[in-house]
Amino acid sequence: MSPVTAGVLQLLALISALALAYRPLGDYMARVYSSEKHYRPEKWIYRAVGADPSASMRWPAYLRGVLAFSAVSVLFLYALQRLQGTLPGSLGFVSIDPDQAFNTAASFVANTNWQSYYGEQAMGHVVQTGGLAVQNFVSAAVGMAVAVALVRGFSRSRTGELGNFWTDLVRGTVRVLLPIAVIGAVVLVACGVVQNFSGIHEVGQFTGGTQQWNGGAVASQEVIKELGTNGGGYFNANSAHPFENPSPFSNLFEIFLILLIPFALTRTFGRMVGNLRQGYAILATMATIWIGFTALMMWTEFAHHGPAPDLAGGSMEGKETRFGIAGSSIFAVATTLTSTGAVNSFHSSYTGLGGGITMLGMQLGEIAPGGVGSGLYGMLVMAVIAVFIAGLMVGRTPEYLGKKIGTRQIKLAACYILITPALVLCFTAVAMALPTPADSMTNSGAHGFSEILYAYTSGANNNGSAFAGLNADTQWFNTTIGIAMLLGRFLPIVFVLALAGSLAEQHPVPATAGTLRTDKPLYSGLLVGTILILTGLTYFPALALGPLAEGLAS
Repeated sequence: MSPVTAGVLQLLALISALALAYRPLGDYMARVYSSEKHYRPEKWIYRAVGADPSASMRWPAYLRGVLAFSAVSVLFLYALQRLQGTLPGSLGFVSIDPDQAFNTAASFVANTNWQSYYGEQAMGHVVQTGGLAVQNFVSAAVGMAVAVALVRGFSRSRTGELGNFWTDLVRGTVRVLLPIAVIGAVVLVACGVVQNFSGIHEVGQFTGGTQQWNGGAVASQEVIKELGTNGGGYFNANSAHPFENPSPFSNLFEIFLILLIPFALTRTFGRMVGNLRQGYAILATMATIWIGFTALMMWTEFAHHGPAPDLAGGSMEGKETRFGIAGSSIFAVATTLTSTGAVNSFHSSYTGLGGGITMLGMQLGEIAPGGVGSGLYGMLVMAVIAVFIAGLMVGRTPEYLGKKIGTRQIKLAACYILITPALVLCFTAVAMALPTPADSMTNSGAHGFSEILYAYTSGANNNGSAFAGLNADTQWFNTTIGIAMLLGRFLPIVFVLALAGSLAEQHPVPATAGTLRTDKPLYSGLLVGTILILTGLTYFPALALGPLAEGLAS
């Protein structure tokens, strides 16, 4: 069997598994977020944090809950890292430096999971399991809560209430993420992923030297790293490490975990707004972009010419032989079109155009299917932009799901789509203009520029994957990427919740003969075009200086 055929079969198997899980999981999440019943363990949590789960919140109160919880999480994780040297189970590792502790705390709370450290050489069991793994759950639940709040904005009328943040946060964690994570962890352990609390082992080598290995609760962190579209690996090699991802089957299963909830949330959206076709239209848009990017990535990596690629059957540099080009390409697209950031290969070693695809996937806003929650609310904001453009073309006031898209709504949507590109391009420009940050680049020219552009794209879009080759463990990059991660996560949430509140206050508008049908293939095509054109116009000059220049020159 040729590698290309094997890759196509892997992709078909993945699509089949996602299709089987789509309906039951999507309907289950709709019931979770619509239920009036509180389980006893959930009541204990509400009592512990002093929250009233029955109190409905308007968008400012919902936002205060998101920001307060996230601020406390940043402080807790920062303190845990700074105190690591005095904690039991630290494996003898010292406390983390202030700038790196800030960067890591901001990263995991923002669901970015950017790592400027070697996990197996810096973080002990307490920080890994009690700090980082916990944030993998709750940061993902925050994104899901915000998405559900926006969906309620479309489904409710003549009220500004969006539900209760604490209820949504706890239910997302306890009823959705935890059960799937338990099952997934068992599967990963069966595949050979490590799960223990062992210390550091010194292993002899045939060359006469020794190498140190440490274990850890890897499977339980690996599963939520992928399921919650987080991406922070237990080891520096991330999902290329055999302790995290030992086989082609575990590789495909981890990709399945990455895509599972983001795709299923479109079913949840359709169920909660009372129109499943609307959910299918969003699903079709996401799937079209994802499949297109995957096919393009596989083509660029298999078809790249040169003596070494010709002998290897494609561009194998930087890829694990147990996954091959197909398994690496599917993983790379899945992780950069979501906010996961996990990697099973070095994106810096991809072809020039292949590296550009990974960057463009993040620059789209990670909405195909995107992160858990963030992908759905990002796509719905783009849907608002698309109906506004359609309204301009036909001279009619735009409407979406029975809600008029007026001046306030389009201003909030515009702010949402502008904030992340502003962060990426401004920080990249400053880093390239100053003398010191450029010293961190391993490569010069177009590839060196791509290293810095990728780093800020990954940080501001809350992805967390790295292009490799860039020494990001400096005060400049730890601080600026940390700031980009926090602003890139929480400023868009401000605009999303404000948009949800404004929509929930509206009276429903009945559909007429002139109403744009947003559940048809024509609208899905318009939405795909809107996403690609807006991103292309925004990032094309920067991409032309980096991956496009490198790809055309090779």
